Amino acid sequence: MSLRIPIQVGVLAGVSSIALVAGIVNFSTPTVQADVRLSRPPATLPPNAPLDMPPPVDVPQLTAAEQAKVKAEEDRRADTLRGIASWYGGPFNGRRTASGERYDMYAMTACHPTLPFGSIVRVVNSMNKRSVVVRITDRGDLIDEDRIIDLSYAAADKLKMTHSGLASVELQVISLGRRK
Repeated sequence: MSLRIPIQVGVLAGVSSIALVAGIVNFSTPTVQADVRLSRPPATLPPNAPLDMPPPVDVPQLTAAEQAKVKAEEDRRADTLRGIASWYGGPFNGRRTASGERYDMYAMTACHPTLPFGSIVRVVNSMNKRSVVVRITDRGDLIDEDRIIDLSYAAADKLKMTHSGLASVELQVISLGRRK
């Protein structure tokens, strides 16, 4: 019984300390509403004073070949998806996929939430630059918001990501399959 009283006193002292600190922070921190207009500092220059700015720099124009190269790079980036890849294997091997085929964990296939079945996709591991080409055969909810593809064991093994389970990847859609 004698040990309970000091423990209760210690707990009460701890709770009291937390409440005291919360009260100090609450009353010492100014509150600003989001829709309140704040006053602007007065202008440091008269309204018609000239600004000391450097003269404009002439930017060289790109040649047609350089413009085409820039456009090709922009187009390539537009067709590239970036995110996290995971892989699945054993328990699903031999089961039917959403496309109707049987899942083969040793085939170069993948699961994607929106790409049509039969789409061909190049997957590049961002860390080691290894790449594989897979065919989309399955659907699934990729629970992470950054997760963009679920690879077969064989594809993940080629990318050297089976040990970690996840890898940062880039997806490049080579061709779209049939809608289903």
